[in-house]
Amino acid sequence: MADDNETEWEAWSEDRCFMYRLTLTDKNGTPFSLTEPERFLSTKAIERRHRQGFEVDSTDLPVSPLYLRQLTEQGVSVVAVSKWNNTVLVRGNNQQRLMRLQHLPFVKDARRVWTSPDSLKRPKRMTFHTEFNSWETIQDKPYGVTQPQIESLNGITLHECGFRGKGMTIAIFDGGYMNADKIPAFRDIKILGTRDFVIGMDGKAPSPTQLYKELDHGTKVLSALAVNVPNIFMGTAPEASYWLLRCEDSGTESQAEEDYWAAAAEFADSVGVDIISSSLGYHHFDDKKTNHRYAELDGQTALISHSASMLAQKGMILINSAGNDGMGIWKKINFPADADDILTVGAVTPEGLNAAFCSVGPTADGRIKPDVMAYGSPTTVITGRGTIVREIGTSFSTPLIAGLVACLWQGLPQLSASGIIELVRKAGSNALTPDNIMGYGIPDFMKAYRMGKTKATELNVGTSYVIRTE
Repeated sequence: MADDNETEWEAWSEDRCFMYRLTLTDKNGTPFSLTEPERFLSTKAIERRHRQGFEVDSTDLPVSPLYLRQLTEQGVSVVAVSKWNNTVLVRGNNQQRLMRLQHLPFVKDARRVWTSPDSLKRPKRMTFHTEFNSWETIQDKPYGVTQPQIESLNGITLHECGFRGKGMTIAIFDGGYMNADKIPAFRDIKILGTRDFVIGMDGKAPSPTQLYKELDHGTKVLSALAVNVPNIFMGTAPEASYWLLRCEDSGTESQAEEDYWAAAAEFADSVGVDIISSSLGYHHFDDKKTNHRYAELDGQTALISHSASMLAQKGMILINSAGNDGMGIWKKINFPADADDILTVGAVTPEGLNAAFCSVGPTADGRIKPDVMAYGSPTTVITGRGTIVREIGTSFSTPLIAGLVACLWQGLPQLSASGIIELVRKAGSNALTPDNIMGYGIPDFMKAYRMGKTKATELNVGTSYVIRTE
């Protein structure tokens, strides 16, 4: 979930309805073929895989359109589809009809993941400032108020080497990007497009601009990544290109959001995204019977984590927030922060101490989590009102790492996703003694860059060098 304390809400209601996740038996009847991946993947996505030595496989084949047609003929709406999991999220107001879908010959399992509440809430569009306050300008510091948080990761030095994210594509997964289309500080960000994976509550596709009217949680995340206002505010990857994706439903908390997230990940893959910055995480839901358990924190059991664990083998890097449950009942990292081969990010204070609220590891199968740490208590961000604030949470330490990962990969394009992840861990301040509070510590991105260059030189393979970790 993505919390936002500033947002003003309005209440509304609708007729009772349900969503079920259907797991299909196979992909029979698909017109797609592994010999023609360009029919369902962009050229950039195919080239990204080939560069890292990955092949397109059966998980990449789209879900059978024959099966999708047969489902809609049963009187239900298809909300989200996952080809990697071969699942379909369907919606309807007749629960008996939805339950009967499990008897279709191509349906292996049917699980209810969402029930509409009696009333819902949605955010109101905020008013915003068109200029920063004069006292927010720091003439002697090109990075302005964001200098300490980037400096702590040795990111400014990496920028000075010419690596500011150019040529890299980052997808942000969040619950909304309030006013990011209007605030002047965001005007020059290279936004490639937007996509909303949360079903419109009237059963129709949401407006392309709806995500700019939702939470400003994603606005804050985007600011930490991409804003470039000299002497005032600088993101960690100001020259990268961005996709803004909405896969968090601010009105409810349910496992359906895992289906939205998976659909967003597959879309990001298909359009050639390199890095995903996800400040989302789940464990408890409105329907308590669907709550996750500690034993499921194995990177595979939860649909969202299973999808996240596939990303590196598709050639992408996921940077995901650890969660803010350290002082609550749950304590542990959220889902998909338990995924394999990703960077799970915790939060530290300016003094480099772990934030008390930061969720901790390990995973159920004993892996160290979080992986790395960054400023999150607090992080300086820009709100949907266009004001600079200091915000608390692993949601905001995550984009600091994600942007610098993009810069690092720009400088070391010969490395695979897993190779970059390995370097970032090894460059952490706690790399020699990693634990489940601080992980591998606060990474030094210039150190990671030097290690990557040195390793390539040692092996004498130049730009053809690809780090692979299986």
